Amino acid sequence: MDVAEIQRALIARGYDLGTGGPSGKGDDGKAGARTQKAIKAFQVANGLTPDGKVGENTKAALFPDAVPARDDALPTFPPSGGEPPRGAGNAPVWPRQRDCMAFYGGVGLHQTQLVLPFPMRLAWDKKVVVNRISIHEKVHDSAARAFDRIAAAYDEAARKKLGLDLFGGSLNVRKMRGGSSYSMHSWGIAIDFDPERNQLKWGRDKARLAQPDAEEFWRIWEAEGWVSLGRARNMDWMHVQAARL
Repeated sequence: MDVAEIQRALIARGYDLGTGGPSGKGDDGKAGARTQKAIKAFQVANGLTPDGKVGENTKAALFPDAVPARDDALPTFPPSGGEPPRGAGNAPVWPRQRDCMAFYGGVGLHQTQLVLPFPMRLAWDKKVVVNRISIHEKVHDSAARAFDRIAAAYDEAARKKLGLDLFGGSLNVRKMRGGSSYSMHSWGIAIDFDPERNQLKWGRDKARLAQPDAEEFWRIWEAEGWVSLGRARNMDWMHVQAARL
């Protein structure tokens, strides 16, 4: 990928690179000060480290339609739109955490509203009713199917008993706790339920969603290829994500 390609991608997003080059808008193929400044501005806008370099993360955000690398032996993920390949039981096979930038694009981007089939309450202010959440467009349909099945499997009383009506967050651009990589929430591909009774470091002995009456809840998400950190690592039982570990 040459400098002129990067410049054209930046110009297409409204960044001012001057008047040089074939288009007269700054695509001269020279990595000058204006190009460097535009790259940093783009990185800041997309939650990336503003180092002025077009590394893998910046490239994935700047060229979301580029075909990402193959993940293990799975088919190549679609560059934009649609869902990933299907695996066992016809469940979507989401990318691994390390491949999220390539598959989902820049953090905080490509969001859409998911209208919930039942009202939820904000976990930290239960007087606030949540009827829709922000979620990445690529996982929208999958999450919608899961919520519809949850509504069918658990009535209002059962949802309240389990805490399935307590919304702990979806989109939140931030780094993982104690790490340098982005949280899955940064793409809007993770959802938290009832964080008060399913705290980050709690295991099966304490977490509410680790109890037998939550089994169907997890089966519903797993049928859509989503991963429970609780079931996989016995921690963070509030959390489900459309990314493999």
